Amino acid sequence: MINTCSCSKDNHRKENDALLKAANLKTTKKRMELINCLRHSDKPMTAEDIYLELRKALQINLSTVYRALGALVDAKIISRQILLDGNSIYELCRDYHHHILTCKLCGQSTYVETCPVEDIIEEISAKTGYEIVGHNLEFVGICPNCIKNMEND
Repeated sequence: MINTCSCSKDNHRKENDALLKAANLKTTKKRMELINCLRHSDKPMTAEDIYLELRKALQINLSTVYRALGALVDAKIISRQILLDGNSIYELCRDYHHHILTCKLCGQSTYVETCPVEDIIEEISAKTGYEIVGHNLEFVGICPNCIKNMEND
């Protein structure tokens, strides 16, 4: 997965520090860099993707990344989505609503900004009696690169 993650360029230090303090988490360089990495990524990232980016600027191991991800998910600073294949992707919690489209061949993920579910939420709520407070929707397809590779084979 290719991302535009610029972990070493932290222009959001105060914002990241405020997120950690609001969650009563200790501000550490590794947590700050992890948040910054997700902040600058143009797509959701796997723990392995995050690890590969962070180790360019830090001495860090994969188990530390997983521990930090767990703490940040628990604090609702980042979100974790489990994909159909069982893998997890992570992203910074955003103020806007979106869904994810994942390639079933290479695993690359991208954001889908429109939400077809919004139109039927009231109907679902009326039929079930539930007050719907959120939803997750994962689209699965084949990305343009994989389609191109299949055509060339």
